[in-house]
Amino acid sequence: MKKPLFVKKTNLQELGRVQDRITFIYLEHAKLNRQDSAIKVIDSHGIVYIPVAIVSVLMLGPGVDVTHRAMELMGDSGVSVVWVGEQGVRQYAHGRALNHSSRYLMAQAKLVSNTRSRLAVARKMYQMRFGDEDISKLSMQELRGKEGARIRRTYQNESKRTGVAWSRREYKVDDFNASSPINQALTSAHQALYGLCYSVVVALGASPGLGFVHTGHDLSFIYDFADLYKAEISIPIAFDVVKKYGKSDISDHTRHAMREKFKETKLLERMVSDLKFLFEIDDSQEVSVQNLWDDKNGLQKFGVQYKEFPEEDDSNDSSNYD
Repeated sequence: MKKPLFVKKTNLQELGRVQDRITFIYLEHAKLNRQDSAIKVIDSHGIVYIPVAIVSVLMLGPGVDVTHRAMELMGDSGVSVVWVGEQGVRQYAHGRALNHSSRYLMAQAKLVSNTRSRLAVARKMYQMRFGDEDISKLSMQELRGKEGARIRRTYQNESKRTGVAWSRREYKVDDFNASSPINQALTSAHQALYGLCYSVVVALGASPGLGFVHTGHDLSFIYDFADLYKAEISIPIAFDVVKKYGKSDISDHTRHAMREKFKETKLLERMVSDLKFLFEIDDSQEVSVQNLWDDKNGLQKFGVQYKEFPEEDDSNDSSNYD
């Protein structure tokens, strides 16, 4: 009988921090297996080894076969695995997060569950887009209208800058090729941005679904978060790609251009900082990964034996909640 193969689980301290990782890698029509601490990728061009500890997100397109051992490695290493459609333009499923602490999730849930704090975070997100302009007295309706006008101006300005014709944003979810080249490029650019936003959000342990502006969708907060960067990153890239390549391989060229832009602007590191700012996360505070909740005494230590009757010194009566 063949002896089972055991591989030492990766220690969290051995992994690269979220802000230091490669943004994303897209794969299609390939077989994925595990080779030590790397993903072995086999396709028609040969074999490539990807060290998963330095990757943020793997986008797996059509024709990808992945083994259980490869998925185990990606899960242990905190790689966000996203199953996507052809050329990465649709998202179908995803993997697990890197962060074992729930402090981002708890902070997010607390902020989104109260009308005042939710409005405060939404204002923060709009303020990040409008710079020094005072928007403190605007309602959410007024803020949405102001943001809509800003994005329309962005499209018009990029059209003038590049000479690429622009009329309006339109696309068919089920037919990527039915839209104009610029709309195809915008779809591809936004999807790449969504993938990176998703990777940061889940890697830090926040919820993709608890949005402050968008709501009701399992990716509501991803859309909130991505809107912070579209006018600066994905929209200009889309217009640049169409200007340079026309109708030729738009999704490929857009994805490559986005990846270079992510690297050039160090967007991954910036996203981590922005998320901490929005949720008011203080890194100087010591965080315990797991505690027990108590309605009167606050957080209690996990993994110790608690006496059933604290007022009695009877070591025989104890309950272990470990």
